[in-house]
Amino acid sequence: MTVPTPNIDNDNRAFWEGVDEGKFLLARCGVCGSWYWPISYCRQAHPAAPFMGDLSWVEGSGRGAVFAFNVHHVALEGWLADRIPYVNAIIELDEGPMFGTNVVDCPTGEVRVGMPVRIVIRDVDGVKLPLAVPAPAGA
Repeated sequence: MTVPTPNIDNDNRAFWEGVDEGKFLLARCGVCGSWYWPISYCRQAHPAAPFMGDLSWVEGSGRGAVFAFNVHHVALEGWLADRIPYVNAIIELDEGPMFGTNVVDCPTGEVRVGMPVRIVIRDVDGVKLPLAVPAPAGA
């Protein structure tokens, strides 16, 4: 079985185009600098700003820390059968947003809340995906 392809729509198309180019993009408000994932509207009050009009896709640092995680020992979908155990995590990005992905290149027993990670773009069975890898503290 192959990896399912991302569900791309007009709201996230730029993000996935960035992934295809090896970039990890986040939405950023051009007025106040607030970062968002997924793209949303700026929650700050900007007079006369159009809905989502001040947001643009900007390359993020890719740095963050594990906020929460779960180690899966049973494949919930067939394509994951040869990948267990695996870690699904919520990453708190340095820019502020939370981002869900898998932690790779790390034994499952070593993943911890607060563990520094960085987002890398990897090809997984022909699909480019943003994944988290361990990073040295402060890197």
